[in-house]
Amino acid sequence: MKRFSEINIFLFSVVLGTLNLTAKSTTLEVIVTDTIAKKNPVDTEKMRKNPFNMINGFMEREDYTPEKTMSFGRDENGFIRPEVFVEKAKPKLAKIETKFDPNNQLSALPVNYDIIGYWEKKDKIGLDFNQIAFVNWSAGGENSISGILKGDFSRKYIKGRLIWDNKLNVRYGVNKQSDREMRKTDDVIEINSTFGYKSSLVSDWYYVSKLNFKTQFTDGFNYPNKDNPVSSFFAPAYLFVGVGGEYFSNPTGMKYYVSPLTYKATFVLDQTLANQGAFGVDPAIYDLEGNIIKKGKNSRAEVGILLSSEWKRKIFTNIYIDTKLTLYSDYINNFGNINVLWDLKLDMKVNDFVQASIGMNLVYDDNIKTKVQRDGVQVIEGPKVQLKQTVGVGLVYLF
Repeated sequence: MKRFSEINIFLFSVVLGTLNLTAKSTTLEVIVTDTIAKKNPVDTEKMRKNPFNMINGFMEREDYTPEKTMSFGRDENGFIRPEVFVEKAKPKLAKIETKFDPNNQLSALPVNYDIIGYWEKKDKIGLDFNQIAFVNWSAGGENSISGILKGDFSRKYIKGRLIWDNKLNVRYGVNKQSDREMRKTDDVIEINSTFGYKSSLVSDWYYVSKLNFKTQFTDGFNYPNKDNPVSSFFAPAYLFVGVGGEYFSNPTGMKYYVSPLTYKATFVLDQTLANQGAFGVDPAIYDLEGNIIKKGKNSRAEVGILLSSEWKRKIFTNIYIDTKLTLYSDYINNFGNINVLWDLKLDMKVNDFVQASIGMNLVYDDNIKTKVQRDGVQVIEGPKVQLKQTVGVGLVYLF
């Protein structure tokens, strides 16, 4: 009898434990929701409408401590989830909208079969403008209007560990003051293409090949001299092609690129500028009477090492930073003499259509000589640090 009583007591304990476990599991969703509500009451309602919530393994970054090698994706409501590349045999799926309530059964989540392919695209055009007008203004001043039309277009292909990222950046700006002629303030055509292969699914390193091409649309002048252009279309044009390794940290937005073998080509297709030896090409050879014996070269080739770092991230509410530093040194000519290119941009979003931006570009290239006006004569001097700064407020359209 004693043995039988012990068995009954054991079975009764098992039954109570099972009932207790069942009760806990049925209230799991409420407990999780209440815990997050106490910690972050502002986002509780947003979380209830979000299918990517804590119950499904999707939570806010501050509550998530994943492995070091895990990369992340963030949905539009601020929640993150583990992110991996698309499997080789499976294309990406379109986003779905749902009013999923975490208090309902998890099996009620909709299934998405809308295939949109392996390509991602982003297109943005914008117009920044500035205008000043005076009427009977006692302090004096000049009426002026300026504007910059710009466009950013990207196409990215992802399949398995393979990535092909292409970007086109164009800008053109002008300024008009009172009776003075219209002058150019910005002029850029830039193409970037990166073809990479991830070393493994858990690694942040890529084997990559990069291409960068940059030139301008129209002639540039050292104002007020408008008779002698100092630059023009394809004069100069720069081409960088290199192979190396790239490290990308998704949580921090940092990207590092190292290319021990980079080919740099400088093109000057304007023969007048080429004869002057502009932008580092070999100048023309003249006889004693000033006649050209040999025309200046239209291109210059270099092979060297290239290092770059890039950081893109949201730093404050509706304020985003985008900065890139590139260092290049030629192996053959003056190795150790470093060419520097630094771009910095702050984007401040007012709403989906209005945006302010602050930009700075710094360039130092030993092959680029400075042209200045002295006593009405254009004089060529040695290389100097070049700096450009822009501030703009304008309209932005995404499509």
